[in-house]
Amino acid sequence: MEFNRRDINNDTLIDLYKRIVFPRMIEEKMLVLLRQNKISKWFSGIGQEAVAVGVTAALKPDEFILPMHRNLGVFIGREMPFDRLFAQWQGTTNGYTKGRDRSFHFGSAEHHIVGMISHLGPQNGVADGIALADVLKKTGAVTAVFNGDGGTSEGDFHEAVNLAAVWDLPVIFIVENNGYGLSTPSIEQFRCKNIADKAIGYGIEGVTVDGNNILDVYCAVQEIADRMRKKSAPVILECMTFRMRGHEEASGTKYVPKELMESWAQKDPVDNYEKWLIRSSVLNEASVQEIRNDFREEIEKGLEVAFAGALPEAETDREVYDVYAPFVQHVTTPVSASETEKRFIDAISDGLRQSMERFPELVLMGQDIAEYGGVFKITEGFVEQFGKGRVRNTPICEAAVVGAGLGLSIKGMKSMVEMQFADFVSEGFNQIVNNLAKVHWRWGQPADVVVRMPTGAGTAAGPFHSQSNEAWFFHTPGLKLVYPSNPYDAKGLLCAAIEDPNPYLFFEHKLMYRSIKGMVPDDFYTVEIGKASTVQSGTDLSIITYGMGVHWAMETLGTMPEISAEVIDLRTLLPWDKDAVADTVRRTHRALVLHEDTLTGGIGAEISAWINENCFESLDAPVKRVASLDTAVPFAPTLEKNFLPAGRLPDAIRELLAY
Repeated sequence: MEFNRRDINNDTLIDLYKRIVFPRMIEEKMLVLLRQNKISKWFSGIGQEAVAVGVTAALKPDEFILPMHRNLGVFIGREMPFDRLFAQWQGTTNGYTKGRDRSFHFGSAEHHIVGMISHLGPQNGVADGIALADVLKKTGAVTAVFNGDGGTSEGDFHEAVNLAAVWDLPVIFIVENNGYGLSTPSIEQFRCKNIADKAIGYGIEGVTVDGNNILDVYCAVQEIADRMRKKSAPVILECMTFRMRGHEEASGTKYVPKELMESWAQKDPVDNYEKWLIRSSVLNEASVQEIRNDFREEIEKGLEVAFAGALPEAETDREVYDVYAPFVQHVTTPVSASETEKRFIDAISDGLRQSMERFPELVLMGQDIAEYGGVFKITEGFVEQFGKGRVRNTPICEAAVVGAGLGLSIKGMKSMVEMQFADFVSEGFNQIVNNLAKVHWRWGQPADVVVRMPTGAGTAAGPFHSQSNEAWFFHTPGLKLVYPSNPYDAKGLLCAAIEDPNPYLFFEHKLMYRSIKGMVPDDFYTVEIGKASTVQSGTDLSIITYGMGVHWAMETLGTMPEISAEVIDLRTLLPWDKDAVADTVRRTHRALVLHEDTLTGGIGAEISAWINENCFESLDAPVKRVASLDTAVPFAPTLEKNFLPAGRLPDAIRELLAY
């Protein structure tokens, strides 16, 4: 292996040695502890340390890095205390996730590191968001995100690289090409000779370096980063390297041909660099031994501290409390009494516009939302008022954009992501349920993202533009779900959702956009999250509903004047107002839960179960559910009408009262 020191001084060469030998020594110690059954699992990066170390040393300390399992050199390079890292691996109290997550699945804003989740690829969209924040704030900073060669096959990688290319974001997409995705060789992963060759398809630069040569990696990243700070544009940096251990230790390496292992062993990044430093008289045997002895002592001291740490004591209240970022809502009332009749769609647009004025750190992202104003024209005119920096057209890449929203949050910004139709959120599902929803509980990072969801049937749009998919997310702790039924609530709840630093899915029924009107305050205001409203009081039964269900209930009851029914509009689905539901059931003694979503597994099932568990003695009849058929949403208007629950509601009311 040839090392070209270029104009690097001795102090830097020695610093690079310390950075690369320390993680190697930690790794070797971990393998000993694993054999002694003192740790349960280890993902070894032995053989590819030069990549993590070279990248970290080349970037500024306040520039974000998004590493993966085998990038211990990133964490050590950012001077994270070894005892805390080991506590993290052990799941003890002093770890960065308080025992809630494993290995390197964590972040630390203090150290400008955002760790991975187990799903490969999502970290790339987050890197885009961090870089976007730097572009908007004009910091000149660079972001680096790590990938394995296998992970580049993921759609998240493609989406994020394409988004970074279109937006000219300063992201270095590091690819550690070690020839295998776990045990599957590259020839079965992709057909291109080098992953860097893919860059031409995105219209960006691709660079390939020897990933086992720490000086080549260090200098390549320095040069790329210096260019990026002057002119923002992404780069794919492919580092050719090899993993000398299994994917994790239990996997082994039997799938690797013996001659391949032997050839890469000759390219060991630590041994070769150490020998070159000695040959170059930068270090000698004595100084090498002194450095290693110091690190060995530090490791032993760290282990002593970490092994003394206890597993966290389970406190249910604390576990539940930490699911959401702390936020106490103070409801904002309009400054003046001025109000205007507005359509549902205009109320949403008004709330979004006033939130943009109130929060200069808020960025809007979505397909066609800029000059075109979105397919429903909600953001029409926003570009002229707020500029294209804050009102951003995106490629068709839901996952990358939701991930970018989290990245913006990490840099202290807010974001609104518009799904063109709620149905398409499935393309960003992983980012929502595994990144946005869990990130605060895992390591204390708020996800200040609102995902707007044009939803619902009734417009003869068929099975892929009409779904009510709120139940997909209702099951996921860490999210908040809002589903207004009228213009007043639509504006006030949207403003409240944007104000809150937690992740929201905000459902907007498309049929209401231009068909429902109401008086709406002209000023900025918020409506209380988690608080239901009583649309109509009554004594015979309670109809608990939300969204279009409110209008179906009122229309049906208008044809049944002999019935005194109380109609409760939940408004917020997560958290939902249990007190309001309990109060209405105790007054009327009969409950009917109505929603547009399909019956099986819908939100009504949870509410019905909760009523049975908590209000059973108040019931004079079983709780009844009315919902759409358990089919996809049909296209033909006659079939769609039969699918929806409105036509079945009158009979259900009569059956409940006759029980």
